[in-house]
This record gives sequence, C-alpha cells and structure tokens, in this order.
Amino acid sequence: MIDFKDLATIENPYPALKELRSFGKPIWHEDLNMFLAAKHSDANDVLRNKSLGRIFAPKTPETEWFEFNYLHADSILDSEPPKHTRLRSLVAKAFNRHRIEALRPEIERLTNQLLDRIEEQDGEFDVIADYAEPLPVKVIAALLGFPDSDEHLLRPWSQAIVKMYEVNPSQTHKDEAKKAAKEFADYVHGLMLERLEKPGTDLITELAQVSESGEKLSTHELIATCVLLLNAGHEASVNGFGNGIVAAYQHPDQWKLLQSQPDQIADTAVEEFLRFDAPLHFFDRTATADTEIGGVVIKEGQKIVSLLGSANRDEDVFVDSDQMDLTRNPNPHIGFGAGIHFCLGAPLARLEMAVSIPALFKRFPQLELTSTPVRRPTFSLRGYESVMAKVK
Repeated sequence: MIDFKDLATIENPYPALKELRSFGKPIWHEDLNMFLAAKHSDANDVLRNKSLGRIFAPKTPETEWFEFNYLHADSILDSEPPKHTRLRSLVAKAFNRHRIEALRPEIERLTNQLLDRIEEQDGEFDVIADYAEPLPVKVIAALLGFPDSDEHLLRPWSQAIVKMYEVNPSQTHKDEAKKAAKEFADYVHGLMLERLEKPGTDLITELAQVSESGEKLSTHELIATCVLLLNAGHEASVNGFGNGIVAAYQHPDQWKLLQSQPDQIADTAVEEFLRFDAPLHFFDRTATADTEIGGVVIKEGQKIVSLLGSANRDEDVFVDSDQMDLTRNPNPHIGFGAGIHFCLGAPLARLEMAVSIPALFKRFPQLELTSTPVRRPTFSLRGYESVMAKVK
C-alpha cells in the first residue's frame, strides 16, 4: 500500500497511484484509517457528493490552537452548508470574476517587473524564488491591501500553516503552524480595524462592508477568509507553475512548443501544467451518512480522500495520461477540486499563469534549467523549493 511519507513516493508518486487505480474502486488504507479514491470518477464523486462533508476537527488543547482553529472552522474550505453557502455567497460578491479580470494590467506590470530584475541578474536565477513565488504573493497582497513592506511575511506564514495539511506533520511543524496562525490572524485583524476607521478600495474593506439579507461576515470569518485567500490564492499558482515548468523541460518536444508558440498555447498549457503534476494531491471528506462511492460503502463517520493527482492521470479519462501535452483539449482535470469546494482562487491562478508562462518564454526564448530541481518533501501540497535556470 502507498506510503505517503516515503521520500521516493513523494519524489514520484505516480507509479504507486497507478497501482491504486488498478483496483478500480476506493481502497482502505490501514495506517491512515480512511479510504483512498484514486480513479477520476471516484475522486470527482468524493468532491461532489452531498453526503460527504469537509468536517474540521479542532486541534487540542484549544487554548493553544485558538487562532489556527477558527482560521479553519470559520473558513469556506472547512465548512459545509448552510454556513458554507452563506460564506461563499458573501465572499463571491467581493471576490468576483470582474474584479479578478480587472487585475490583468497589474499582473502584466508585476510580471514584467520581475522579468526585468531577472534580466539585470544576467545569468542564473531561481524560477520559484525569483518569479513563480513573488508574482501571486504580490497580486494577492495588493488585492487585500497589504503594504508592500510586509509582503515578505506572507509566504512564511502561509507555508507554516499549510504544512498541517500533510499526512503526518511533525511537532516542529505543529508549533510553527500555531505561531504562524496567531501572527497572521493578529496582523489581518489589525488591518481590518484600520479599514473600518479609514475605508479603502481593497478587498479587506469590501469584505468588511459586504452583506446579504442583513448577513455580514463576522470578525473571525473575515480574518479566516483573508488568510484562506492568501494561502489558496498563491499556493496553486506557485506549485502549478513550478511543477509544470520542470515537467515541460523533461519533455523536450513540449519545451520547444513553449519556446516557439508561447502565446498560442498559453491557455491549454496552464491546464496541462495543473493536470500533469497537480499542485494539490490530497483532499479528505467525512461521511455524514452511509455513502456509496465506486461500489464501496463509506460508513457514517468514516473518511475518504480524493487523490486529485491520481485522478488527473487516469487512463480511462486522459489519452496518453502519463505524457505531457500542452495542447491537450479537452482537459477535464480536477486540479482545482470540484463541487462546492471548487477553489475560489482558480480564476486568479489561471489568469496569473496565463500571463506569466508566455511572458517568461517570450522574454527568454533560450531559457534552460541548470541543475536538479529541489522538491519540497510534502505529498499533499506538491511543489518545488528551488528550480534553477539560466538565460542564454
């Protein structure tokens, strides 16, 4: 059975995931005490089935985990209807497609600014640290109205918190997550109080004012929403971009496509980046009643995991599923989830990648990677710590 903590599996989980799919149904994992849904149809059903809930279990002792707990219990991601319906409706009023599309000029400006800095280095640079990571952080920080001088705080806070989503976080990771959750929550709370006194044009101001039928976001809900938007608003972009760039370089024919037709294939390339080596692999839900998935009964109270990365390599859905094809169309991947928990930040992540991928190759058509990329030692949130490249 797959070992999610094994470093070789983390480096390349796809052979083990293919073996899981060969069973043709969800499989019980004894160590995790939950079912694994590896087939596309089953993983998709797990995300959409209304008898499966995203049930957050508060960490204990609650006095130590106070901020971490409410950042999750009062967020869209870890709530279910009717609370989820109310939260998503309120947030969607402020974080809508019109607002996201209006960010395009700013995304293009920041992209060119980062490329200018890389060009000034005149040599080797880190695709993650110098490009993929700062762009979405700057975009979401600007959207929320965080001061430029505080941008450096956001990614470390986010990374400390999301390490708790791994299969078996260490005590060090738990301590860091508690500390980051408190600091992040206190920081956003301070900004919220400032905006109530002096409203601006940022998303925090709008979230503090938005209402529907007299309903508004509570203080904890607003803080939790802002933290979730930062975390979800950049993790997928950073990891999806890094994973895709490395995979494309390992497929020379696809790398040549990026070099020769960056604008023409931008939209399908984004989707294939997200499918081929998904940034999120592990999303669990709990049965609120006996539920059948793929012919297997998940009893009330039992958990089942949607293995998104496995679903995106399902041979029954994707032709040549283990091959990268940047022109693949249609591409029904579930890299952003599905159902009511479909990623709220998906349109923003898609826009950022659709701008930044072709921009990189138009500026540096002879770009090449220079050393073995350094992968983060995590399974659930899959990405690279460093991807070194050089401009010829």
